[in-house]
Amino acid sequence: MVCLKRETYRPIQEVLACVICLMLLVYVVACKEKTSPPPPPPTVTVAQPVQRTVTDYLELTGNTQAIKTVQLVARVSGYLEKVFFQDGQLVKEGQLLFLIQQNTYQDNLRQTEAAILQQKAQLEYAEIQLARYSKLVQEKAASQTDVDNWRYQRDSAQANLQAAEAQRDLAKLNLGYTEVRSPFDGRIDRRQKDPGNLVGLGENTVLAEINQINPLYVYFNISDADLARLIGEAHWTPGQARAIKWPVFVGLLTEKEYPHKGQLDFASISLTPTTGTLLMRGVFSNPDGKILPGLYARVHVPVKEGPAFLVPQEAIGYDQRGSYVLVVNENNVVQRSSVRIGTLVDHLRVVEEGLTGKGWVVIRGVQKAIPGRPVTPEKQDLRASGGSFAQSPNPKRASP
Repeated sequence: MVCLKRETYRPIQEVLACVICLMLLVYVVACKEKTSPPPPPPTVTVAQPVQRTVTDYLELTGNTQAIKTVQLVARVSGYLEKVFFQDGQLVKEGQLLFLIQQNTYQDNLRQTEAAILQQKAQLEYAEIQLARYSKLVQEKAASQTDVDNWRYQRDSAQANLQAAEAQRDLAKLNLGYTEVRSPFDGRIDRRQKDPGNLVGLGENTVLAEINQINPLYVYFNISDADLARLIGEAHWTPGQARAIKWPVFVGLLTEKEYPHKGQLDFASISLTPTTGTLLMRGVFSNPDGKILPGLYARVHVPVKEGPAFLVPQEAIGYDQRGSYVLVVNENNVVQRSSVRIGTLVDHLRVVEEGLTGKGWVVIRGVQKAIPGRPVTPEKQDLRASGGSFAQSPNPKRASP
């Protein structure tokens, strides 16, 4: 049996000691990494809702329409002689627009006037003869038959005179129809017939169309739920729409806010069964004629006025359960709160239900705030800033 010397074991012991030290070092480092503190909660900006007295509106969409639309038609036949307007121009009530050939109708008028003179002469002669023979009968110089005959001649002459006068009036009317005039102030479309064309001969010849655009109508549909609010909260009655004069505000696609003020003046007598909506109409002034019929319009109908809570639009979120805001509680933990939103007022969104006014709503850093997890809140006073935070670039648009 061979015996190893003590010096042979020493290198082995040193290697084992180094390995053990290295393992202990790795273990210590790993333990330190496991026990390192977690990162701090994300920082978010929070604010309490602003309380103001606001007017609650119904936000609707509609279309503008002319208050009157008339097709100018040739009511007598003849050649179109002249056109007295430029296509698309503004015209005044009574302004001459078209002239149809007049000579035929002027001759007809002179003919009927001559017939009247003839009938007047016959009537005058019959009255003289009747008076003469009535006197002769009293003197027994004529028979009663002669008197009766001249009475008949007088009555026939009176009837013929009335018929001639009626023919004269009809001739004047036809002569007046040769001048086509504007029935009201408005804007006329392009002409449908050029001078020289025969119009009104056995057909309904449309010469042009004219619209009255001051004032102007805006038609829109309101749902049964919004109608119930308007009737219940605003005490508006559909049957008295014109008498109540309920205000309505209109804004076009390229306009900010709702600069045009008018009033409701019509509501349909029944809702459309397929859509559950009621057709309504507002009327507003259009003195410069810039607003044309057929334009898309945004409509605001006020319902009621009262106190409400407002938050920046960026604080509103939307998911399958509806709209919500994120609220930080006293333990700095984020909670989801469902809300019912209203109109937009000065870049702030009205919250009709879901807030008490004392909670702190996340208005910045919403993406970092997760319900059930803590955050580091930085408080901001919206009343001091006047809601200026809501004017950040590219704000999220509210869902209708």
